[in-house]
Amino acid sequence: MKKSMLAVALTTAFLAGCGDKQSDTVKVEKQQTVAPVAAEPKGQAELGSFGVDLTARNLEIKPGDDFFMYASGTWYDNYVMPADKTRFGAFTALAERSEKQVKEIIDDIISRDDLNAEEQLIADFYNAYMDVETINKKGITPIQGLLNDISAAKNTDDLTKLFGNAWLTGVSSPIWGGMWFNRLDPNQYEMSMGAGGLGLPDRSYYLEESERFAKTRDAYVAHIANTLKFAGVEDTEARAKAILALETKIAEGHWPREKRRNRDLTLNQIKRTDLAKEYPGFNWDLYFEQTGYKVPQLNMSQPEPIKAMISLVNSEDINVWKDYLTFHAIRGNASLLSEEIYANNFEFFGKELSGQQEPRPRWKRAISEMSGTESLGFAIGKVYVKRYFPESSKAQMAELVENLRTALGERIDGLDWMGEETKVNAKAKLAAFNPKIGYPDVWQEFNGLKIAKDDLMGNVKNTRQFFRAESASKELEKTDRNRWGMTPQRVNAYYNSSFNEIVFPAAILQPPFFDPNADAAVNYGAIGAVIGHEMGHGFDDQGSKSDANGIQRNWWTDADRAAFEAKADKLAEQYSKYEPIPDNFVNGRNSLGENIGDVGGLAMAYHAYKLSLNGKEAEVIDGLTGDQRFFLAWAQVWKEKRTEQSMLNQLRAGTHAPGRFRALAPRNHDAWYKAFDVKEGDALYLKPEDRVRIW
Repeated sequence: MKKSMLAVALTTAFLAGCGDKQSDTVKVEKQQTVAPVAAEPKGQAELGSFGVDLTARNLEIKPGDDFFMYASGTWYDNYVMPADKTRFGAFTALAERSEKQVKEIIDDIISRDDLNAEEQLIADFYNAYMDVETINKKGITPIQGLLNDISAAKNTDDLTKLFGNAWLTGVSSPIWGGMWFNRLDPNQYEMSMGAGGLGLPDRSYYLEESERFAKTRDAYVAHIANTLKFAGVEDTEARAKAILALETKIAEGHWPREKRRNRDLTLNQIKRTDLAKEYPGFNWDLYFEQTGYKVPQLNMSQPEPIKAMISLVNSEDINVWKDYLTFHAIRGNASLLSEEIYANNFEFFGKELSGQQEPRPRWKRAISEMSGTESLGFAIGKVYVKRYFPESSKAQMAELVENLRTALGERIDGLDWMGEETKVNAKAKLAAFNPKIGYPDVWQEFNGLKIAKDDLMGNVKNTRQFFRAESASKELEKTDRNRWGMTPQRVNAYYNSSFNEIVFPAAILQPPFFDPNADAAVNYGAIGAVIGHEMGHGFDDQGSKSDANGIQRNWWTDADRAAFEAKADKLAEQYSKYEPIPDNFVNGRNSLGENIGDVGGLAMAYHAYKLSLNGKEAEVIDGLTGDQRFFLAWAQVWKEKRTEQSMLNQLRAGTHAPGRFRALAPRNHDAWYKAFDVKEGDALYLKPEDRVRIW
């Protein structure tokens, strides 16, 4: 939530949505053909004989009753969750591969003496993180100066200074801000402000009265009390209850997550000179003085919640605010302090809140700390792509992207619910999509960054200050379109609406998502649908509010927008019926953009796959047709197992439906019914008129 950098407005992860009478079936002879990608593998696929792990299936389950368990049920029933994980699936497995590859890079670097400047930064940062003896000796002293500043606060101006420095110091703030893109002119940066300040994953954890959440709140109070003891605070139980009461008031002032997604509500631009008048009671000049930003213009993304936070800053007891900041200073920096402090933090946030039984190995935590875009992630990524990312994969991926672009163009032409005027604008946006594949063309530089081999907290502070200063120096410049919002070793993908770009880091271009030796149906069902998903974000319920140039404006006719919204509402209703935990459902409205991405991206990928066959029938492999292999590849991308606590966190705080329900997106596609003989009476069966087809 607290962004210091030239932050990237991302929609991360997979796939986009489809229109009622429009069938997934493609009449290839009437349409443009596309180049077959990996249709003739040159080697052996990594998974199975053609790219899918058939041993993961449970053939006793009908595909039409539970496609997730049919595709991955044997794996799901037999997989034992490691003690250091809260979830495991295809994403996790690939992330672990990337993690091990990064570890090999770092091991090689720290074993050598002939290091260049960036390699030395990597070596010193990693060694500082792994120097447990020094870290334990320091205990809480690395943040003692911060704790002293908090203790010395006497008024709201002192609190405002602490809030303004929240990103640099690792504390929490009820008011946060970061450099973002001007949604009405993506060539400009502007400061975006919002409401934050919660320690629990979502406002519902504070406001719902169920036994589950009451138990979590009780455990949270106990954790706060234990944490305050590290700062020498007395009467910790009463003070912990006061902190919970304060955070509950903060939660009451927040918008629900589905409301925070609405880009019409979150676009509220204001000149810096008008801030004091429109948002009185807060010393904005003092706040921004801490950041180093000039801030000529802002976007107040959550107007009413920001005003509610200002009211709390002025009305709540300053001593409670000081205790709140003390707790969050320790909590926010726990991973950088002694093992005792980290263990205390893990006991609640790892075990109680997420169901994780053991901490991750320290070397993994070190890599995680180093691998972000505002750390040494791109320095590591530069080595990563040289070692592990073949240029041939980039070329094949680029070809796949163009095939998906062709498919979506044809699907837009065939939409029966959209008029010609809107189609022209949609095709213009599609043509303007900018794909970024593998790694950035221009790498992040680290000139001037100071890293020591024996000062972990100092390294983190220096890194934060380095990126904050770089961001502030570019505030008034034209936006940097070469910048990436993910590092190459990250297993994910995203769509950036302001630049109308789809971005695929190198690490995701591996099995089960992409395998140059896999059957074409598998690559289209996996990475093809991922590409379609990210393209689909440009046309989901929120991404569709920006045009080909990334400008937020209405490029739809009223009738077409109404038709689109009706379909989106239908999809939201469909996903809201999924109940992973008793009385806890998928939030179909909050996850709507991702679900449109999944359903639509799958349709685009299937269309492109059919075009790649050039009118021919796909061969049958291991008894499976091309269509069956396509949908199986999709479902196995989403195989996952979670702790119940992790599932609850996802339902309340995440924007994506859990993987087992993302695997069910094919129930909106006619071809899936034919491929697996799904009929009325099967649990997943939807009548043709109930299948949601948007793109």
